[in-house]
Amino acid sequence: MAVRIARKAVEAETLNATPEKLDMPEGFRQKRGVFVTLSTYSNHELRGCIGYPEPQLSLGNALVRAAQGVCHDPRFPPLGGKELDHIVLEVTILTPPRIIDGDRKGMPSKIVVGRDGLITERGPFRGLLLPQVPVEWKWDSETFLCQTCMKAGLPPDCWLDSETKLYSFQGEIFAEDEPRGKVRRKTLE
Repeated sequence: MAVRIARKAVEAETLNATPEKLDMPEGFRQKRGVFVTLSTYSNHELRGCIGYPEPQLSLGNALVRAAQGVCHDPRFPPLGGKELDHIVLEVTILTPPRIIDGDRKGMPSKIVVGRDGLITERGPFRGLLLPQVPVEWKWDSETFLCQTCMKAGLPPDCWLDSETKLYSFQGEIFAEDEPRGKVRRKTLE
């Protein structure tokens, strides 16, 4: 259902249409973090990814806002109406982020690739990578830590510094098999 809601919001935003009023299940009223990812169907290239890592909004509200926002991901041109038949949507529903404490040199052993997503934070710098990213790129946990630091605009080894805060979270991933097609729960391997 989350992917269908996101698809409707993306299409309404892209076509400048009035969003359809959606009757969402009770579970969508709980506060959750969520990300909406767009990829090209033909070659699975990233076309946008926007979300809310913290559970500050209801899942339904966060989902619709993320879906509207992903149409305008600043890393890409705005999504055009002609692209709607050529993109697939993925929705990742997040657990609340939890601080990772302990010995910095042992940090890679606390991270499970294929289960954990990461947030790196230091001062005004913050970077987030979803659990599926290290799997897609075939990273080990140390590379995952380094890449999350770089996503924040920080040096790759800043995770070793106790001034840097590290958080982990998990996610349930749901994706379209093809544009407007069957939705499946995605497992990471």
